[in-house]
Amino acid sequence: MSNSSETIGVDILGKEYRIACPPAARQDLERAANLLNSRMEDIKSQGKLYGTERVAIMAALNLAHDLLNATGGSQTLQSQLGEMNTKIENALTPDKQLDLGDS
Repeated sequence: MSNSSETIGVDILGKEYRIACPPAARQDLERAANLLNSRMEDIKSQGKLYGTERVAIMAALNLAHDLLNATGGSQTLQSQLGEMNTKIENALTPDKQLDLGDS
């Protein structure tokens, strides 16, 4: 069995990204990329966020929140992520200042 990787192309928000991946993990990578693309498309279609980076941050926070819920993550961490999510959503509206400092 070889540890070689192959380069896989995944499409996220209409842009192709080339990622090195072991052949055995190709299907998981493609599923993950499709999930991320779907979440980012949903967030982008809401029209509240501008810029790929901001859309990616919101998608990552949403996916992390979902993961914590699915795995029974600590309530404190879930609460902190929820608060950060709210702060980021508020800060990403036009003319708002981003403040991720301690509450």
